[in-house]
Amino acid sequence: MSVHRIIHLVLLALVLAASTAAADTNRDDRGGSFLQRGMQPTLVATKASGSPVQLASLSREQQLHQALELPPSEIFVQNEPEAEPDDFELVIPEKELPESDIPLTLNSKVEFFINYFQTSGRAAFSRWLSRSERYIPMMKEVLKKNGLPEDLVYLAMIESGFSPHAYSVAAAVGPWQFISSTGKRYALRIDQWIDERRDPMKSSIAAALYLKELYDLFNKDWYLAAAGYNAGENKILRAIDMYNSRDFWQLSRGSYLKRETKDYVPKLLAAAIIAKDPSRYGFADIAYLPPIEFDTVSIPTRTDLELVARLTGVTYQTLKDLNPELRRWCTPPDYPGYELKLPKGKKGQFEPEYAKIPETGRYTEKIVYVRHKMKRKETLVAVAKRYQTTVENLTELNHLSKKSRLRGKSILVPVVADAAPKPQPAEEQKQAVSVSKLFNKYYTVKKGDTIRSLSRRFNVSEKILSAWNNIRHRGKVALKPGRRIIVAKYVEKNGEMVVSGG
Repeated sequence: MSVHRIIHLVLLALVLAASTAAADTNRDDRGGSFLQRGMQPTLVATKASGSPVQLASLSREQQLHQALELPPSEIFVQNEPEAEPDDFELVIPEKELPESDIPLTLNSKVEFFINYFQTSGRAAFSRWLSRSERYIPMMKEVLKKNGLPEDLVYLAMIESGFSPHAYSVAAAVGPWQFISSTGKRYALRIDQWIDERRDPMKSSIAAALYLKELYDLFNKDWYLAAAGYNAGENKILRAIDMYNSRDFWQLSRGSYLKRETKDYVPKLLAAAIIAKDPSRYGFADIAYLPPIEFDTVSIPTRTDLELVARLTGVTYQTLKDLNPELRRWCTPPDYPGYELKLPKGKKGQFEPEYAKIPETGRYTEKIVYVRHKMKRKETLVAVAKRYQTTVENLTELNHLSKKSRLRGKSILVPVVADAAPKPQPAEEQKQAVSVSKLFNKYYTVKKGDTIRSLSRRFNVSEKILSAWNNIRHRGKVALKPGRRIIVAKYVEKNGEMVVSGG
């Protein structure tokens, strides 16, 4: 036997012994080596470029032979064990990722959300895609003007599905999901008449300003900026200090950030990857809404949308859809020069006709607002039922959250003014001031209702309730279903509506 052959056999024996020892000692945190648990070690070669290339599983003898024959510059490492939920395993895509002006990454977490949007979340994601073309061109233009990546529009996709009416349990509103304080920080007007967080254009401008600040704050890292948009910049700054890392994926492995924030960036990346090439991911049959197009006109004083609809020859709902920031039936008061959106091409028809209408003829009161003091153990559900409104309206109008203390709190309640005063001659107005300021609230009687049950429900005495509605019998006698009766009276005092004694 030649010397070279002997040396070759010795080397094989040494490498075989080393491999066996490694199999006994290389254990993961669940106990047992990979080989003992039936897992074959997989070799990964690292090219000169630094990118890992996974090779086919080899037998132990084949691994030894190949290891001896490869040049010294090649490095082999054993794969990590199965990733924990907060670990991110690199995934080498079969095809290249779509071009994007934000960095796209494909790992196990991003793959999870791609699969989710294709399966369980498919119906919702299809709706998001359908609405996307309605707002993406306008939003991209805003981002571009502010020097930001245009593909940040997909942040609005995962925030709201491009819905101006989106509303979260955290009281975040609009396509970019601003909470009230952040919206006002970027000059969005929010009150009982208007909520500019719902304005696709104005909220996009505010989002661009906020994202630009976050990008600068986190040293030009879009992943940290996006995480900060979700959790708040201070939360991410504390995480950076806690883990001494500015890598989002590293921060996500810790327990400090909430699951929502850990999932936020991979969800954004998954949405962008699919939305930029939807047919590749099984969304080839989406019916896209056309891009939103409109003209704007300056409205000097509060104006009914029904009047605008009549002058432009479009429906009231068309105007509401174009102006989702309007919370009422009219443009807001104390907002001179408010820019109202009209369907494209209607501006020339509207302006001359609108100019002919006097200021007093542009607006009619339809809803009044009353103050209600919350009693002990009284709920918003009960108040909403009493005043025939919704909990959502009360929550939005009074900026309430689940943790808000209600007992003793005075809240604003919208009340439909069914008996709005009619215009009267100037000489009669002085004598009829008290009448013109009086508003009634009506209720439609249901089967089984009695004066006694309604008096308890609406907190008014049986005697007064009977007098208001000219009802002689009281107590437990059932009322005729379908009849509209007065259950409350309100009078305007100092600009507010208060309960009238009768």
